[in-house]
Amino acid sequence: MTRESRDGSSLMAVRMRLLLGGSALGLAVLDLVAKATAERSLSAGRVVSLGPLDLRLVYNPGTAFSLGAELPSALVLTVVGVITMGVAVFAWREAAKGSLIMVLGLAGVLAGAMANFVDRADDGTVTDYLHSGWWPTFNLADVFITVGAVAVLIAILRPSRTATDSQRPNGV
Repeated sequence: MTRESRDGSSLMAVRMRLLLGGSALGLAVLDLVAKATAERSLSAGRVVSLGPLDLRLVYNPGTAFSLGAELPSALVLTVVGVITMGVAVFAWREAAKGSLIMVLGLAGVLAGAMANFVDRADDGTVTDYLHSGWWPTFNLADVFITVGAVAVLIAILRPSRTATDSQRPNGV
């Protein structure tokens, strides 16, 4: 590998990590602002109907689908924190070599995990406000985690293209 190609791949790794960090931070802030807005606007049991979704304030002491709701909040916070750190380390390492869809997917998962962790750190609960009637109430961070996980899965299952593949006629 020549120095120029090493420098190019190093620059690409820096760009992808900046994209990961900036996207994750921006999405996490967006979620935390949405949660604060929901708490201000939906207090006292107020419900806003938006058709297929209602805005309804709920506090979840557990994790996804209220799992672990009966456990001590400090334990849930610790476990969620360890998992979030693991996701952050994995995302940072993967971003240096990952595709754009992989990096954006990891940014979504990391953003949702960070935002829910920060929200939980205050009082041991996560603020949920999107209610469908047929699915547990959730929040924007949960959407980021789900969409991000789907993007990561697509990136993993999608065949990677190498430089030699693109130089071959008809990919043969």
